[in-house]
Amino acid sequence: MSKFPAIVAVLLLFSPLLASAETLRCGNKIVDTGMSMDDVRKFCGKASSEAVEEHDVRSGNRVVGTTQVHIWTYNRASGQDAAVLAFDQGKLLSITYKRK
Repeated sequence: MSKFPAIVAVLLLFSPLLASAETLRCGNKIVDTGMSMDDVRKFCGKASSEAVEEHDVRSGNRVVGTTQVHIWTYNRASGQDAAVLAFDQGKLLSITYKRK
């Protein structure tokens, strides 16, 4: 089963609402897409909030399965947008920022 449809679904879901970015600074560490959930938690600590969403995996018009997308939100310092991280299959897919 390909990961591509799930990745596209997640990006399409969040793209109108959030500004896109590729990295997040946590202290003196840089978090980048492709990192594991464990590494992100080690660098950034526990997220301010966590959610799990079930998404259909499609092949053409057919649903061929489902995947769980973990959404972690980090509330950052005053004046900074919240960082929203989306993980699929334990890997960081996207880092986006939204206004508080």
